[in-house]
Amino acid sequence: MAIQPEPEGGRLLFRSETFAADPKRERRTPTGEVVTEAAREIPLHARCDVLVVGGGPSGIAAAVAAARQGAHTILLERHNHLGGLSTGGLVIWIDRMSDWNGQLVIRGFAEEFLARLPAGARTGPAPALWGSRDAATAAWWSARTSAFHGIVTHSPTCDPEAMKLVAQEMLLESGAEILFHAWGAAPIVTDGAVRGVFFESKQGRRAILAGCTVDATGDGDLFAQAGAPYNDDIDARDIHHCMNTSWLFGGVNMPRYQRWRAEEPEAFGAFLQHGRARIRLFDKAFASWRDDVALFMGPRLSGYSAVDVEDLTAVEVQSHRLMADHLALYREGAPGFEDAFLMLSAPQLGVRHARRLRGVAAVTRADWDGRVRADEIGVSPSLAPKFPNISVPYGALVPEVLDGLLAPGRHLSCDPNSHSFLREIPQCWLTGQAAGVGAALAVARGVAPRAVSIAELQAALRAGGAHFSAPPAHQSAA
Repeated sequence: MAIQPEPEGGRLLFRSETFAADPKRERRTPTGEVVTEAAREIPLHARCDVLVVGGGPSGIAAAVAAARQGAHTILLERHNHLGGLSTGGLVIWIDRMSDWNGQLVIRGFAEEFLARLPAGARTGPAPALWGSRDAATAAWWSARTSAFHGIVTHSPTCDPEAMKLVAQEMLLESGAEILFHAWGAAPIVTDGAVRGVFFESKQGRRAILAGCTVDATGDGDLFAQAGAPYNDDIDARDIHHCMNTSWLFGGVNMPRYQRWRAEEPEAFGAFLQHGRARIRLFDKAFASWRDDVALFMGPRLSGYSAVDVEDLTAVEVQSHRLMADHLALYREGAPGFEDAFLMLSAPQLGVRHARRLRGVAAVTRADWDGRVRADEIGVSPSLAPKFPNISVPYGALVPEVLDGLLAPGRHLSCDPNSHSFLREIPQCWLTGQAAGVGAALAVARGVAPRAVSIAELQAALRAGGAHFSAPPAHQSAA
């Protein structure tokens, strides 16, 4: 994995604390030996129009969107639930969906999904507050991860179990099929195009053939195995490449803890220093959807690979130890945590980055100037108020040389700086919805995904509630 050079101007735009891997950790030496597996016939499990591999945010949106277009759609998910990192990874703080002026720009599937959460399963500022620059209001919401740069944003925190159920019901209502406990193991490739996937399950290795496959693995597992070019360079000072297992503490009093942080900053700073002196890797508690539950989304560990099984294991072991260490220190020194208990460690490892597709198009730092892409599929808020909204192109989901596949989600085509925000859950909903519509149109029209009519794609996305930089050409701005 290459390290990206210093950004233009020498300034990192998205900075947060990271903790480097232990350089003394022993790594397994490759044996150099191989074992030959005998050729075998693989049972064909099913045929479908659109096959989505991965039930995270982008996969859910893709499967629902494809099925609503009339495509026979199957979604494979290796776990027993949907939602990926937003649920199994406990990334329950959903990052910004409004821009710095308070306009809701990530809409469509994302807006519908959140609206379907039951009362009490979502917390965040009311729409009237989005874009507020009132100092007191922004400070209050900043402590609840819904205000940044002194501006209130639409960044709700949600109940992960409610999100799992809503995702499941939306998929089933759309007509899509779900296969849980099914790990998409390898793409089926003929004549330079993906024709489906081999998957592993309790029934053994099986196959699904599809008119179009959506790689929603998050790590680009399918397009990488199919031979599509990809990038894996990083900015070592940014969190976008870090990993960790998140966790929840129950039995806390978060309002009391937050008052202490706000009213006694010196005491809070001393508490953090004490924790870092004791265990080095020590992090802050975040608010959750309940006042009696605390969320920890770190410490963020750098220097590990998301596609190395030894590294994945090391991060899991270290994160679970840190969970216990944090509980002891928080119970000892943080007001509101006296009766805290270990509630849940995330069932899924929090991976932020592994591979990024080399696509027909890409989102790069140069695109942060307000330009609108001709093949726009949606709009993302920018990293900071000084930048306009970012136009996301369909070409960022389309491999340079591989047909039969689209790749939405955190492994889309972009540079490391743009990956800092394009990997977030709302952006995965945005690109997943576009991939689902694009895949369904490709199958219906009998063309490769790269040949889909952009006008038809954009019209279908608008009909599904997606937000664009400008109205269609035949429609006035009024």
